[in-house]
Amino acid sequence: MSRRFVISVALVAAVVSGAARPKAPPRDAVAARWVEKTLASSTLDEKIGQLLVSSFESTYLPDDSEAFIRLANRVTETHVGGFLVFGGTEAIPPVLLNSSYGTVIRGQPLEAAVTLNRLQRLAKVPLLNAADFEFGVGMRIAGGTEFPRAMAFGATGDPSLAERAGRIIAEESRAIGVHVDFAPVADVNNNPRNPVINTRSFGEDPAQVGAMAAAFVRGLKAGGVLATLKHFPGHGDTDIDTHLGLPVLPHDRARLDRVELPPFRLGLAAGAEAVMVAHVELPALDPAKVPSTFSQPTIDGLLRHDLGFNGLVYTDSMSMAAIAAMTSPGEAAARAVEAGADLVAHSPDDVAAAAGIRAAFDRGEITMARIDSSVRRVLTAKARLRLDESRLVDVERVAASVGGRAHQAVAREVSERSVTLVKDAQSQVPLNLAREKGVLAISVLDYPGGWRIISPGRTFLPALKARWPNVTALELSDRSTAAERELVAAMAPRFDAVVLGIYVRAASGSGRIDLAPELVRLVNALGRQASPSRPVVACFFGNPYVAASVNDVPAMLLTYDFGDLAETSAVRVLTGEIRATGRLPITIPGLERQGRQVEERD
Repeated sequence: MSRRFVISVALVAAVVSGAARPKAPPRDAVAARWVEKTLASSTLDEKIGQLLVSSFESTYLPDDSEAFIRLANRVTETHVGGFLVFGGTEAIPPVLLNSSYGTVIRGQPLEAAVTLNRLQRLAKVPLLNAADFEFGVGMRIAGGTEFPRAMAFGATGDPSLAERAGRIIAEESRAIGVHVDFAPVADVNNNPRNPVINTRSFGEDPAQVGAMAAAFVRGLKAGGVLATLKHFPGHGDTDIDTHLGLPVLPHDRARLDRVELPPFRLGLAAGAEAVMVAHVELPALDPAKVPSTFSQPTIDGLLRHDLGFNGLVYTDSMSMAAIAAMTSPGEAAARAVEAGADLVAHSPDDVAAAAGIRAAFDRGEITMARIDSSVRRVLTAKARLRLDESRLVDVERVAASVGGRAHQAVAREVSERSVTLVKDAQSQVPLNLAREKGVLAISVLDYPGGWRIISPGRTFLPALKARWPNVTALELSDRSTAAERELVAAMAPRFDAVVLGIYVRAASGSGRIDLAPELVRLVNALGRQASPSRPVVACFFGNPYVAASVNDVPAMLLTYDFGDLAETSAVRVLTGEIRATGRLPITIPGLERQGRQVEERD
């Protein structure tokens, strides 16, 4: 037999064999079959479990620790559909008269990844895990990239930065086993007295907020993470923190269509696959006057029907006082599901939440069709992320994906481009100050407690001292005495310049967004002492609206953020190393309107 004949026979056999081999079915068909098969084989209790998002802190948990055993039981007995990943907390002394201790710490990326892998191995159905990474994985996890708050992105005016940030957050999230980011915030912050949204919003202009939110969604989506638009249908024009009480949004539908809803529409058009509903009451939408969390006209009516959304609907944290003070965990979970929510997040008691949904089903208040529709959406999301094929992460790859200089460079660019010179009445920025001159640097804090992760002035003060060695640094807060304030006022004229770092938080659960009145009086008095030859400049870290209360200061820089990046960027602008190119994404009443930018002197 000739060699050519042998080869020809072999080729024919290969062709025939290839033709006979069935083609692999399309991925969509495989996913759809998995969804329906899983749904059909699930018990009622397993279906109810899929609607619950439990939580854990990403610190070390041994297998036999009470904390891990509790998490394992949530998977094997309550059948939860996923987990919400937090950072960590530490105990503080239970003492009076000193409230300066902070309890919140960051978690660890390897611990988060390992814990999620361990829980995934226990789960009959893959877990869909979420995290509140609004401004990056570094918000909760040490070593992750921490971007500036959303309002800083708004000040840059560049949606491409939001898209790049979203892509980086997605890469780092997937590396540790997180599939859903509770971001972006699509709220339009047009209320200067909002104590909880504030710099978490991209700004006050609906079109700009929508453009930024849509870009952030595109970035997350490109990186394989589900974006969650929040807090539907709008939490920006409120003045009560939902961690403390129930806000009311008193606007009619026409106003919602004009202001609150455009960013959500743009985010959905960009491909957002999840929406978080706010614990906000909207009487114009629901005459029952209940939180949107419990409002069928808001969820099924406005979101599902009017906006045509068929993705995942998450509740906001059910542990917030807006809900937790109103009803029990079981009733709250049942009412949310009955109203149309797919996923009940962060209940104070997951077991009670599951029992509450089951009891409502047994009473006929929640139908099997209602439960199945949500479970099908949850399973579809899991299949879309290919969790049915691969649910574990490669822990060896975490260090290569989380953090790093390339990611940090993008965060630094956002920070530097966001700094806004909102006022410079005496042309004092950048500071024209010889190296040997004396500088009084004063950190002015809203209150000293709770600064565990981000210490005011940690980077700002050393950076100033590196430029001007003769820096004297002081810190004031609402706990400072009258004698201390008087001493600062007497000292200030002896220095060649005064630089104020003003730190005011819009922190969840605090309800505070102002400087103490006596600090406002002192800062204004220092501002009135300024002259072209003796500058006084204030750099605002956090709540930018505070600038309106200290309008006697002749020069003001806004960063919309806290921490090392914001402080470094502010110093670089002060020294003229970079220019302040940010534009106000909000209006500061009595000071400046949205979109404005003060030109620096050359």
